[in-house]
Amino acid sequence: MALEIWRPVLSRPAEQDFIGIIRWTAENFGARQASAYRDLMLQSLLKLRRGPDVLGARSRDELGPGLFTLNVGRRGKPGRHLLLYRPQSGQIIEILRVLHQSMDLELYVSPDAAAKSEFED
Repeated sequence: MALEIWRPVLSRPAEQDFIGIIRWTAENFGARQASAYRDLMLQSLLKLRRGPDVLGARSRDELGPGLFTLNVGRRGKPGRHLLLYRPQSGQIIEILRVLHQSMDLELYVSPDAAAKSEFED
């Protein structure tokens, strides 16, 4: 049986979130910590290549149909950010946002984003 590989893709807002998190981390904790946290977030993105229902993923239908979150963490220790994503056709996982765990997610998920993908026709 062939292993299906999914492709995580950052939406424009998620890309801006990612860059902002790394920039903030560098300004507040230094370049070394920013690099380590960037690597940690990239590892979480790569984990999604196994599919939307990877270990640690949580269905978030209360935010919109088919939405999931995955905590950015390592070795069982939670990170401070969540990847908010939705599986798409063609083995794509659309990362909608990268948000701090303390944020009210509903405030950052627009009704349009929850309903339609920027990758759909």
